[in-house]
Amino acid sequence: MLERLNQALEHIERRLDQSIDVADLARVAATSEYHLRRMFSALAGMPLSEYVRRRRLTVAGAEVLAGNESLLEIAVRYGYGSGEAFARAFRAMHGVGPGEARRDGSALVSQPRLTFRLTVEGSSSMRYRVVDRPDFSVVGFKTRVPLVHRGPNQAIIDFVRGIDPRALESLEKLSDQAPQGVLAVCDDLDPSRAEGTELDYYQGVITSADAPEGTAVLPVPAGSWAVFTTSGPAPQAIQELWRDVFTEWFPSNPYRSRPGPEILRTRLSDDRTEADAELWLPVEREQG
Repeated sequence: MLERLNQALEHIERRLDQSIDVADLARVAATSEYHLRRMFSALAGMPLSEYVRRRRLTVAGAEVLAGNESLLEIAVRYGYGSGEAFARAFRAMHGVGPGEARRDGSALVSQPRLTFRLTVEGSSSMRYRVVDRPDFSVVGFKTRVPLVHRGPNQAIIDFVRGIDPRALESLEKLSDQAPQGVLAVCDDLDPSRAEGTELDYYQGVITSADAPEGTAVLPVPAGSWAVFTTSGPAPQAIQELWRDVFTEWFPSNPYRSRPGPEILRTRLSDDRTEADAELWLPVEREQG
């Protein structure tokens, strides 16, 4: 998998001054567009579109300083429809406009080329299973929140605190399918998975019962799920599990992520310092 991702990175480098189609990159990587975006974001720490933009502006910055072509010629070659649009993007990354950079020889920011490698440490084993599930429904309280890559998501914290505990207790009694209990469910994430883009967040249960008044229903079609478990300090153990799944498990196993909700079941110790967690991710086998 990592070898194919690196081939996609090479494809990007050869086409920085041309149109780059994510569908073409997915074909080079021999995977789906969805999984390519998901894997890239997890491994690189930035969306695929952001990496392409930063690489283009890095190469364009070198050409701006070289002074062999006009700023408009450089702007057009790297996909900007006007000098103004190029100047705004250039300043956002480099901190100076292209004209100022050329005139003063300003120091610019560089986005290095990425290469993905799998580091095998052998310090721990990842516990997982793959299960096939018929269709089911998530029933619960729903909100729309921004995506936060690191640290607590205050919007989710505020939302959960605002739910009537009695309503949550009543909801928990409806749980009749695995994973059991009240769950954190994320759905409808932006394909770019960029920081600040929005997603649907549910505090709910998986149930065959009718939805109580004031709750929302998320129908989930049948499919395969990779289920990962972990125990340890909260929230570090859970954050590390998400990281390890995408940086270690997916590159080492014949599965790819597919569209669908991401489900987390967490049980905290009495003092809330330790957690047992179960993460359900929708997957499908890689083809070929």
